[in-house]
Amino acid sequence: MKVRLALAAFALAVAGCTVGPDYARPDVETPAAWRVDYPSAANVADTRWWEQFGDPVLDELIDTALRDNLDVRVAAARIDQFVGALRSTRSQLWPQVGYGADATRGRSSRVGRPPIPEPADPMFNLYQGTLQAGWQIDLFGRVQRLSEAAQAQVYASEQAKRGVVLTLVAGVASSYVALRALDAQLVIAQRTAANFGETKRIFDLRFREGIVSQAEVSQIQSQYQQALAAIPAIRQQIATTENLLSILLGRAPGPIPRGRTIDALVPPQIPAGLPSTLLERRPDILQAEQNLVAANANVGAARAQYYPTISLTAALGSVSTAFGNFLTGPASAWAVGASIAGPIFTAGAIEGQVYTAEAQKRAALVLYQQAILGAFRETSDALAGTQNSIAQVDEQQKRVVALREFARIARLLFDNGESSYFEVLVADNELFAAELSAVTFSANRYTQVINVYQAMGGGWVDVANAATPQPLGVAAAAPAAH
Repeated sequence: MKVRLALAAFALAVAGCTVGPDYARPDVETPAAWRVDYPSAANVADTRWWEQFGDPVLDELIDTALRDNLDVRVAAARIDQFVGALRSTRSQLWPQVGYGADATRGRSSRVGRPPIPEPADPMFNLYQGTLQAGWQIDLFGRVQRLSEAAQAQVYASEQAKRGVVLTLVAGVASSYVALRALDAQLVIAQRTAANFGETKRIFDLRFREGIVSQAEVSQIQSQYQQALAAIPAIRQQIATTENLLSILLGRAPGPIPRGRTIDALVPPQIPAGLPSTLLERRPDILQAEQNLVAANANVGAARAQYYPTISLTAALGSVSTAFGNFLTGPASAWAVGASIAGPIFTAGAIEGQVYTAEAQKRAALVLYQQAILGAFRETSDALAGTQNSIAQVDEQQKRVVALREFARIARLLFDNGESSYFEVLVADNELFAAELSAVTFSANRYTQVINVYQAMGGGWVDVANAATPQPLGVAAAAPAAH
């Protein structure tokens, strides 16, 4: 009973002597609401929101990216690196057991100390085998703090991987929308060039018959070449976007399959959520907080160096000059010991480490606060961008309708000889530019919704992360709520 009480008291003493501050989540001021107020919607932030676009090709591209993207694989490997570091650090909390064995043949000096007189044989054999054990008692919690820091780094690396997944899904969706917008613009450019080409053919015939002037033909030629010049530029952008998507998919640059046109895509719903939910959703915020946890623990580990370390050692073995006597009773040997060591004067070595650890903690706190402010800004920007892009698309569509009517009337007046071709030229050029801009605005509307999901995070990141390559190591339980 006395032994048990002594062990219990020792355990309580060890638990109560952990040096350094325990982590507490800093108070963070969050806005009560977003600057842009959307009607409440179903919380779709926990689902595969990209499926709301209604394009199976996009769904397949994202699934492929989650499975094969190289950045995701690198992030998974980094988790394993930190898991390995955690296991190495935690091992110091437990006794270390090892073994050793050696066999030696040598010759002693006949004139040494002690001398080897004649006729004694100076040649000798020595056989040794030992089983050793050592335990450094973590009385002041240095190893516990180091383990706490290592565990936080594991959690931080897991959040880093979630951040890669978040960026990857948003990147594939945005690039696909941009690709379908470029496809639509290519169709517009080709159609416009064909119309201008037909007009040029008619004007060439009229010029030969002396109906129109050379100036009017030159105007048509310029208009036609302008439309033709837009085609290779758009094709180059299409190739560049396809190459980007290919890399995101983890494969060599090449063509990308198409699904719905840009006009047929369905914009996803805006997810619901208060500003405070970003603290639990955003991977970069969670990663920054775990880095702060690690920095806080490192302060305790540094301060623990001021206190002594206690070590227990034991050895059991056998030593013999004759192999036949090896491992017999007379050849047995053992030793047990205890040691204590601590600093007296280090010329500021430990103080410098503590100072460094505290400075790193202050920097980690600022980075945590910075990540929160950046998240609020990105989300607010995305919500405002979504609202404004909807209005922009509507206004631009109205402008396209008006310009089509303007172009129709201008051509009708020209055909009736009531105006010059200059009015037709102006109307057609403005319509061409307006149609290209309308596609760009429509794509931007989808992109802004994607930005909202990227900025707000949510359970969809975990859904997507489950489809990615997982780290080989198994981390400890999830961090407790603070």
